[in-house]
Amino acid sequence: MKKEKILIIGANGQIGSVLTNQLRDQYGYDNIIPSDIRVPDHDAPLFERLDVLDKAQLHEVVKKHTITQIYHLAAILSAKGELNPKWAWDVNMNGLFNVLDLAKEKKQKLFFPSSIAVFGPEAQKENTPQYAPLTPTTVYGISKVAGENWCQYYHKKYGVDVRSIRYPGIIGHESLPGGGTTDYAVEIYHAAAKGEAYTSFIDKDTRLPMIYMADAIRATIQLMEAPSEDISIRTSYNLSGMSFSPIEIAQSIRAHVHDFKVTFEPDFREEIAQSWPSSIDDSRAGEDWNWKAEFDLPKMTNDMLKHLKERYMTAV
Repeated sequence: MKKEKILIIGANGQIGSVLTNQLRDQYGYDNIIPSDIRVPDHDAPLFERLDVLDKAQLHEVVKKHTITQIYHLAAILSAKGELNPKWAWDVNMNGLFNVLDLAKEKKQKLFFPSSIAVFGPEAQKENTPQYAPLTPTTVYGISKVAGENWCQYYHKKYGVDVRSIRYPGIIGHESLPGGGTTDYAVEIYHAAAKGEAYTSFIDKDTRLPMIYMADAIRATIQLMEAPSEDISIRTSYNLSGMSFSPIEIAQSIRAHVHDFKVTFEPDFREEIAQSWPSSIDDSRAGEDWNWKAEFDLPKMTNDMLKHLKERYMTAV
């Protein structure tokens, strides 16, 4: 069997930090090379400081570690992207081109994360299908639509084995989010675990598709390990775990933290959220590579609060 050497670009982010640990468990510590433009706070002997916009540096890292797979997670997310659109486009698109060209040259398997941000107001809001109109209202969403199509192009034109998931909002206790519209759904648990009130920047009844980190990581690796002939979609697969609103997540938390208080002060991120679906049809992922979510809202809330309360009690 071919020995895999896997490079994770953007490994310090919300997904990357958890994915690194999971891949090391499966493939062995020395076979996973995390990289990021920021050096991690903890000691990381196999870490590479890497700017994905530096093509020469990217080639050097790949050659040094004889990389066979790349998880390209470096991106500027929706909320941050709206504050500096041209910077977000530059990072998201030119970084992807550098990685696609490398995968083409070195015959590497490549993972590209997309997002529900690809959908816009014209898409069906409930149970949004795989092939819905893609008319995003953010530069992040625009870059992801373009990225999906470039991935498909490189697969059809050059045979690059590129695979992708349209992530919904991702919630996890292991790491903090990095400037997305769904960040509230992580922040609210941290506040509850610390015994604090929380002010949501998303309105109380705005429902969005979400997924627990454990499911998101499992789906990502499951897709990458599926036989190539089972992958029928080379743009990006719809993915979802559950859908809920801020008031619903608050009620779920109150089953454990009875006096938890939430107020609502919607800001510019509410407008972004309104342009996205409220639920996602991910049946094609189930048909092609047997995807099925394991966590619903009550199960996720129980697990999140358990881990976060342990963390904050230890920190005291």
